[in-house]
Amino acid sequence: MESASVKQIVVLYPVGGIGHVGPMTQLAKVFLDHGYDVTMVLIEPPIKSTDSGADFIERVAAPYPSITFHVLPPIPPPDLTSSTKHPFLLILELMRRYNDKLESFLRSIPRERLHSLVIDLFCTHAIDIATKVGVPVYKFFASGAGTLAVFTQLPALLSCRQTGLKELGDTPLEFLGVPPMPASHLVKSLLENPEDELCRTMMKILKRNADTHGVLVNTFESLESRALQALRDPLCVPGQILPPVYPIGPLVGKGGTDKEKHECLAWLDAQQERSVVFLCWGSKGALPKEQLMEIAVGLENSGQRFLWVVRTPAGSDEPKRYWEQRAEADLGALLPEGFLERIKGRGLVIKSWAPQVDVLGHRATGAFVTHCGWNSTLEAVAAGVPMLCWPLAAAEQKMNKVFITDDMGIGVEMEGYKAGFIRAEEIEAKVRLVLECKEGRELRKRAIELKKAAQEAMEDGGSSRAAFLQFLSDVKNLRE
Repeated sequence: MESASVKQIVVLYPVGGIGHVGPMTQLAKVFLDHGYDVTMVLIEPPIKSTDSGADFIERVAAPYPSITFHVLPPIPPPDLTSSTKHPFLLILELMRRYNDKLESFLRSIPRERLHSLVIDLFCTHAIDIATKVGVPVYKFFASGAGTLAVFTQLPALLSCRQTGLKELGDTPLEFLGVPPMPASHLVKSLLENPEDELCRTMMKILKRNADTHGVLVNTFESLESRALQALRDPLCVPGQILPPVYPIGPLVGKGGTDKEKHECLAWLDAQQERSVVFLCWGSKGALPKEQLMEIAVGLENSGQRFLWVVRTPAGSDEPKRYWEQRAEADLGALLPEGFLERIKGRGLVIKSWAPQVDVLGHRATGAFVTHCGWNSTLEAVAAGVPMLCWPLAAAEQKMNKVFITDDMGIGVEMEGYKAGFIRAEEIEAKVRLVLECKEGRELRKRAIELKKAAQEAMEDGGSSRAAFLQFLSDVKNLRE
């Protein structure tokens, strides 16, 4: 650092809701550990609800007293509920309108103290503000290097096409650094016609990665070595020099932070080692009632022990769902009659939320049914738990499924998700496979190896520690 007496300030700027803020807080902890002050800049939620803007911010900030949270002065939000535009485009439009407020805030920090601005994938509009202010700007890519490699190569692929990729169906696409990727597995907005507004906007966002000074990626070298090598290869995007990529993960929560022990952890204490399958579809993931019924039958018939997080089925109000917490599920109305009584002692169903890091790290957890969000994937990797992959429609989950099963070798695909419905028979069979069979033991062995590699990456002298120190050195050189 440039001064022993005055700490430098890193400004983090995520877009939107908890799903984006959460990974940024893990990054903030790394900066704090290296002696920097951290300010996270947020905007008030544009959706008015039972949660006021102040309540949302307070809920985000409460667990992280060492991080300073700054809320930009509010501006009138677009009408997210009645506009015909895609909600994602409206959110991006809103964020761009905050550029002047962000610039004023950055200029309020003494230039000698302003270390860097770190933005997330969807805040590319802030790159221009960083350039005006004269502060180094970096992307934080909260997903994996495989996804980043695909995203980096996509604009060139789409520029050669007159039609979208949707018509290719499951045709495998070849990208440097990753297994063959079925076209259908790409992020939904990228499958549309290249002239579609949402697709064009995403392409502009992806191209602007090259306008930053580098990309911090939530992964580690030995987990995604092929993808990271591709991102360093001049052939990745011919004719374009890509910014440096710093694999600094896995950035996952530590667990054990709640003052009161959750009931599910006490229940797990009474179970045998590696005997429980944990089912959870992320902070926003929810399934329709018909699918919940089918899961219940499959779990009951499997004879295996399970811990299942059930959420209220998703509604149709996408922008509202993006910002708000969902109400607790009514288990009696969502599950088969008498189910909870019949599985008592062997299974535990909980509403809405579980301390996922603690559950995955518990000795009794033997498998994880997951939506394949990258945060959940890394938490499973860090805990050494094999996965049953059940991606939903959102984001890059189908791509992560390919990485988990084909690259990492620590997961099995729940095949019925392709048709939008997984039968009880498959749930029963796959749960038994991963907990009882030889294939499950092989998955677990590989998962334990990756757990050790993840630990080593974050230790002094480890690859992720070294990558972060290289990043700090590169920022220092830019500032001199």
